[in-house]
Amino acid sequence: MNKFRSHNCSELREKDIGKNIKISGWLHRKRDHGNLLFIDLRDHFGITQCVIENKDKNFKTLEKLKPESVVSIEGKVVKRTKETENKDLETGLIEIKINNFEILSVAEDLPMPVFGEQDYPEEIRLKYRFIDLRRKEMHDNIKLRSEIISFLRNKMIENNFLEFQTPILTASSPEGARDFLVPSRTHQGKFYALPQAPQQFKQMVMISGFDRYFQIAPCFRDEDGRADRSPGEHYQLDMEMAFVEKEDIFNITEPIFYDLFAKFGKGKKVNKTPFPKITYNDSLNKYGTDKPDLRNPIELVDVTKLFSSDQTTLKIFKENIKKGGIVKAIPAPNTNTKPRSFFDNLNNWAISEGASGMAYITFEKNENEIVGKGPIAKFFSKNAISELMKQCKLTEKDSVFFICNKPLEAIKFSGIARQKIGNELKLIDENKFIFCWIVDYPMYSYDEKEKKLDFSHNPFSMPKEKMSEFDKKEPLDILAHQYDLVCNGYELSSGAIRNHIPEYLYKVFEKVGYSKEMVKKNFKGMIKALSYGAPPHGGMAPGIDRIVMLLADEKNIREVTLFPLNQNAQDLLMGAPSEVSSNQLKELNIKLGSKKPNS
Repeated sequence: MNKFRSHNCSELREKDIGKNIKISGWLHRKRDHGNLLFIDLRDHFGITQCVIENKDKNFKTLEKLKPESVVSIEGKVVKRTKETENKDLETGLIEIKINNFEILSVAEDLPMPVFGEQDYPEEIRLKYRFIDLRRKEMHDNIKLRSEIISFLRNKMIENNFLEFQTPILTASSPEGARDFLVPSRTHQGKFYALPQAPQQFKQMVMISGFDRYFQIAPCFRDEDGRADRSPGEHYQLDMEMAFVEKEDIFNITEPIFYDLFAKFGKGKKVNKTPFPKITYNDSLNKYGTDKPDLRNPIELVDVTKLFSSDQTTLKIFKENIKKGGIVKAIPAPNTNTKPRSFFDNLNNWAISEGASGMAYITFEKNENEIVGKGPIAKFFSKNAISELMKQCKLTEKDSVFFICNKPLEAIKFSGIARQKIGNELKLIDENKFIFCWIVDYPMYSYDEKEKKLDFSHNPFSMPKEKMSEFDKKEPLDILAHQYDLVCNGYELSSGAIRNHIPEYLYKVFEKVGYSKEMVKKNFKGMIKALSYGAPPHGGMAPGIDRIVMLLADEKNIREVTLFPLNQNAQDLLMGAPSEVSSNQLKELNIKLGSKKPNS
């Protein structure tokens, strides 16, 4: 028998009644019934109830012991009485009659309880993460994360991928988010960068003659955190394949994701493969985002032409349209009987989100015709009402909201409003995972702030245009062999077929102001590798953290991360970032300037 236990705390059953056993764990909960003291002992595996009588010599010591102290208990397995059985526990039909025990570690007063799963401020939870992780919900989330990673690793190996580890200390790259820089002691004045992704290395793996690569890769980006993105670091299932088109990548990854979400999705339905493919433009026009939640049946409709016609007389919309604005309609099914407060609340919500409001029309049947009702219905002719209903596929049971603004703003806010209305009307089936691919991303976008052309996505993606036709097209009309995997409104992965032709890569970068010499300097390893024979290749990198967040049904990525940074990119447990000694700085030949106020 092991020194500390013969069984774990979820193992004992009725078949073990009468056995003398030893278990060890944390004192999860005590219940003092006067003549009897009940103790729930917890370890990684589960909970076992133990009991001791007040006449026992160990009673007083156990009675005074603080929660979360670690003890080892010896005793006999006995059957619980009918009234004390707990069907919610795996061990709920038995208990341990304590004969002896040993205190292995005494806990101080807790900054937060483990029993009860109460909500506690994030600052406390992260500062005492080792205690937070003892709570069942958090413990289960982290176990789930491990199981998901193991599942993905096994699936990749089954599909003939080889697992490699790419460097953590690498060169800074000018594209993407801010790098985390690491000063070099031996090459003073020079810096390594932590990789934002293994992008260039995984492409060089393909150029090295390997056919399929993957790794569970740590990635580092100096960017602000949000609910679905960790500040500082994240993990992704990085993969790359040689001699493929995007359909080959879809065919490999779709069954993996279907099986993953079917296995760990807690019984939720997963849409069958092949997953639907939606172009980037169609996604923006129909859903107001390139990350659509397809559980929401609402589809947006562009009704700009109708509002600019002589069939409507809403002056403010017409003036905005003349200035280049558009009008997006958001159908709201089965709402014509909703009280006025429903529409007023949505209008007030829109204003609180920075919009000017949301105009709306409801419908009702008046004798043999359907008429529009509401504040702006009077600006519509009968024909306009009929045309609106036709374009938006509305019935007399429905309503419709409108957003009028500059194209990008109108599209973005109508997408947010679509999801808000879907939630308000309970149209979103929470028992489904619906995947889709967003394809045909634009290669370039126009940066309004910098007043120049920039990459809209990954600069190493292969344009859809042949190289001979590339310079003949307007840059903003050029599409890329780029794709995102989206599920329930979350982007789970970006991917692309890569540009493996150096001369074509120069052309692509030239559009955003990079000379051939600049590309050679900034991406010299990649250019060198591509110049010695590179196969057509492509891949993707699903985010582990976001996948686990979805499967654990959590809204914040920190709930599925072992030791996360807080929103301000601070490690409250270890005290990072921290100051370093003057000797360390001297070795690196670094001198600090004066601190900024409030830093």
